[in-house]
Amino acid sequence: MSSNSLLCNSILFNFYSTKSQQQPPQERSRDRHKSRSKDSRSEKSVTINTPPAEPLLGDTAVRGEQVQDDNWGETTTAITGTSEHSLSQEDIVRITKDLEDSVGLDCRRYFTRTLAIILGLLVFLTPLAFLVLPHILWPDKLQSCGTACEGLFISVAFKLLILLLAVWALFFRPARAGLPRVYVFRALLAVLVLLFVISYWLFYGVRILDSQDENYQGIVQYAVSLVDALLFIHYLAIVLLELRQLQPCYSVCVTRSTDGETRHYNLGQLSIQRAALAIIEHYYCDFPVHNPALLSASKSRAAKHLAGLKVYNVDGPGNNTAAGIAHSQSRAMIAAAARRRDTSHNELYYEEAEHERRVRKRRARLVVAVEEAFTHIKRMQEEEQKKAPGDVMDPREAAQAIFPSMARALQKYLRTTKQQHCHSMESIQQHLAFCITNNMTPKAFLESYLTPGPTVQYSRDFWRARQWTLISEASVTSGLKDGTIFLLKCVDFSLVVTSKKIPYIQMSEEYIDPKSHKFVLRLQSETSV
Repeated sequence: MSSNSLLCNSILFNFYSTKSQQQPPQERSRDRHKSRSKDSRSEKSVTINTPPAEPLLGDTAVRGEQVQDDNWGETTTAITGTSEHSLSQEDIVRITKDLEDSVGLDCRRYFTRTLAIILGLLVFLTPLAFLVLPHILWPDKLQSCGTACEGLFISVAFKLLILLLAVWALFFRPARAGLPRVYVFRALLAVLVLLFVISYWLFYGVRILDSQDENYQGIVQYAVSLVDALLFIHYLAIVLLELRQLQPCYSVCVTRSTDGETRHYNLGQLSIQRAALAIIEHYYCDFPVHNPALLSASKSRAAKHLAGLKVYNVDGPGNNTAAGIAHSQSRAMIAAAARRRDTSHNELYYEEAEHERRVRKRRARLVVAVEEAFTHIKRMQEEEQKKAPGDVMDPREAAQAIFPSMARALQKYLRTTKQQHCHSMESIQQHLAFCITNNMTPKAFLESYLTPGPTVQYSRDFWRARQWTLISEASVTSGLKDGTIFLLKCVDFSLVVTSKKIPYIQMSEEYIDPKSHKFVLRLQSETSV
């Protein structure tokens, strides 16, 4: 028995060695290249994604590319186990770069706020220093302050209080976003205030400190003039930062690159980066949530059309080069796909009709299940009114009690409409408890799932992009112009923004004489009998 096994092993060894020797050198080099490329891809294709919220009893990895079976709950086999995650060198470099960018943005934001606080303290302490320094340096030479001078003290105090509140309301608001470049008007105002305060200090040092002026009332009036000038600068800041952009000057068209969703907005005289910030704020409130699963239908349909095509090389592997073979195969695939194009619209029509039928069916089941669950809630509320106060269920417990009766229908509907990754089980139960607390109808509960809402209504981990990238040929600090085009890019999609200037409207008046509308109605006295 052992001799027969050895003989078989030797025969197999000779067969495989002979086959490897007969293999052309191009094939062997190609196989080695494929094995190396596979090894390199296995080292560089590993990524780590932040785990999202727990989906509603389903896997979000497929995102609807496979058609779900109606009876998937009975035919699905769950396989559990451990998983291993590894990091490549590229992932480490990318994570390090993201950390450095975030640290740089935080440092720049705190540095800007620190400079603003320092400048604000300099502005508010300068008038007080003008009033206090004469009493410290030459108190014996100062003239007495009369009634008019004491009245100026009250004026300075109230003006400084008004200025403090106005600066706090305009400049010390929570930051909405971090812009790539400095805000030009705010920087110009800061430079103007700094130059203004420095010029006042220079004049004060030359004309008052050096000469030790004895007229204290004139010094107080000098401080009052500084406060008045600062109030006028604050009024200029309101005009430049707030009022200038209120009048609409441009109509911008915002288009999402993946699905073509489009909105139009009217904006005033803004820089490109400020306009981009306003558009992003409108995007979170007006655009429906971005759903990549809905975009996979066309890709799967094209892949299905090309899946049944096979290309054969009748000349043999050694007669043509690899580039020529690939070129001929691609031409053959394109020609075959073009021949199938005549019947593809019928397949698309029947696929869409079948999908709409399944959506209507699942929606009807969901509506019936939710109505029955809310009817059960009303019955429970009537029974709880008869119980003792300690035995009454809170809305959270009631939501957890009735949720299993509608979970299956809701899950199937979300899977059919490719929304399963947008709603987690916890968020659905919270929404159900909210509807029970506020005595809302089943239709109000279902509205969040039957109609896709704006992006901001979903979980923050889902809709909030970590960083937007502004791509523009013109400088981002320059103002909007007619025909300006720029992109707002995030991880999954980009917003293409095109601006058009609102045309100048010429209106004319046409006078109509009131007497031209008068007429006389004559009636015959005789009537027919």
